[in-house]
Amino acid sequence: MPPRSTPSAPTSKKAPAGKERPREKKSPLNTKVTFSIWYVLLAIWGVYLLQYGISHYYGPKRIPYSEFLQALNENRVLEVAITQDAIEGRMHPRHSGQPPAENATEPAKPETIIFSTVRVETDLSQQLAKFGVKFRGEIESTLWRDVVSWLIPIVVFGVGWFFIIRRMTPGAGMLSMGRSKAKVYMEKSIPTRFADVAGADEAKEELQEIIEFLKNPKVFTRLGGRLPKGVLLVGPPGTGKTLLAKAVAGEARTPFFSLSGSDFMEMLVGVGAARVRDLFQEARDKAPCIIFIDELDAIGKSRGPGGFSGNDEREQTLNQLLVEMDGFDARVGVIIMAATNRPEILDPALLRAGRFDRQVLVDKPDVHGREAILKVHARTVITAPDVDLLQIAQRTPGFSGADLANVTNEAALLAARRKKDAVEMADFEEAVDRVIGGLEKKNRVINPKEKRIVAYHETGHALVAAATPGADPVHKISIIPRGMAALGYTEQRPTDDRYLLSKTELLARIDVLLGGRVAEELVFGDVTTGAHNDLQRASDIARAMVTEYGMGETLGLASFPQRGQSMFLAQEGMGVNPREYSEATAARLDQEVKGILTGREAHVRALLTARTAQLHTIAARLLETEVMGQEEFMRLAESTPTGSIFP
Repeated sequence: MPPRSTPSAPTSKKAPAGKERPREKKSPLNTKVTFSIWYVLLAIWGVYLLQYGISHYYGPKRIPYSEFLQALNENRVLEVAITQDAIEGRMHPRHSGQPPAENATEPAKPETIIFSTVRVETDLSQQLAKFGVKFRGEIESTLWRDVVSWLIPIVVFGVGWFFIIRRMTPGAGMLSMGRSKAKVYMEKSIPTRFADVAGADEAKEELQEIIEFLKNPKVFTRLGGRLPKGVLLVGPPGTGKTLLAKAVAGEARTPFFSLSGSDFMEMLVGVGAARVRDLFQEARDKAPCIIFIDELDAIGKSRGPGGFSGNDEREQTLNQLLVEMDGFDARVGVIIMAATNRPEILDPALLRAGRFDRQVLVDKPDVHGREAILKVHARTVITAPDVDLLQIAQRTPGFSGADLANVTNEAALLAARRKKDAVEMADFEEAVDRVIGGLEKKNRVINPKEKRIVAYHETGHALVAAATPGADPVHKISIIPRGMAALGYTEQRPTDDRYLLSKTELLARIDVLLGGRVAEELVFGDVTTGAHNDLQRASDIARAMVTEYGMGETLGLASFPQRGQSMFLAQEGMGVNPREYSEATAARLDQEVKGILTGREAHVRALLTARTAQLHTIAARLLETEVMGQEEFMRLAESTPTGSIFP
């Protein structure tokens, strides 16, 4: 198995600090309304006020019994209904007896009000008859008025509650628990095209057939053939797998269902399977369309004896997905696309023919792909005439599309912070340094002794790289702290992209990594903790040479790779894998690794001892300037005579 080429990164004493993911701007349409008990209390108070207002304005006016007697004596009472405890009726208000206005064309109708009061006397018949008031012994039913006074607040409350539920996150209610959480983009709302995707020409060619099928399926089915049901996009993070899927939907002008593998999962058993069924049913209704499942490994992880058998929610969801894909008619015009950066852990049933039977690799771009990606991102950036995107692409081997987008954005922010009218080449150079090494820490106080140690350390890396055949050329040396812990770095720029590394080139990388520690020991007679990251990386290369590449001296062509490694993700923190070889073989492996490192250290010591004059000259100049470019470094390395001055 050929070795995988690793991106050239600055040789430093600490690993570069990780980048912080930018916060996603929330759209007003996707605002999540959090449920609160205050909504319920406010709604109850509103219903009470509304019901009180209806009763107050449309119900009878409650008056004291004395006011009723006064109105009766003033002959303003028209009619009443008398029960044992209450009196209700109609009467004129006090102002009703006033003369009409002079400009009134016709007499105004007498105004009346409905009143109610608590009955005090037992016999009012003679007094009511005296004033000619109509009276009866029962009160008319007010059922309709009472129903209206409660029905209107309930309707208002229900409508308000409906809109609150609608504004909440989809799937928040129990009734929608089994509904699919896929975001649906219709053909007019997908602006992404293949022109927006750069650096993945082979993947675009592979997916062009999908577009042609969605546009004109009869061309492929007239001879009895069928298109693959599923397309699996595999590759490292940030290479544009999701962007490619959107571009396919945009080019084919079809609806696009987008969701993550974790969107199927829920705390209730059976919800994931229900969402899978709902997703496929909705896709059939909108065919032709594309279903895109990002991070497929969240639900497609291989089933094994370590799981919770058939009752596990994830396995039930996976089983339902397998059933839906197996019974799916390819002639319907629904293409299932998925993306993952861990294809090695997917269940074999997903990858068999008839399901995800076509795999498209979306790898990190080469130098021409990186240049094309930078051109895409530079469309929205005002660049100066001196910007050479090819030079930036040559300096960023191993960068993904997301990394290059971050470089472009960082360069634009740096130029804006410095009040420039356009983004210059210096801004791009500094943006690359920031992405690789982290934020520059110019204000960090370092005592002169430690600064001198760092200068000799980085000079040792650079001198070994310049004197070793097969090592990448030195591009920049810096002793300005960056990131969280890096006190300096030596950046090497490869002349071209490498996919195969020889044994000589691997040994050259080990030599460069050991150059810093050896320089410290030669100059100061002691070593520091600054080389711990260099030693770790050198040990990893030496162990890979022995265990994976068959480059050892005593074990021959036997290979002892670690099992369960991800082919696209970093191996740090992957856990300890069980060995498949004996303790005696492990001891021989350790001895081989130790022999390689010991031999390379002796070689580097002899190489730097013969170049001590350059070491002192370059380190002294680096202490003055703090940053040294390639031209100045090569000039000092070639003009200074060689020779050992160590005691």
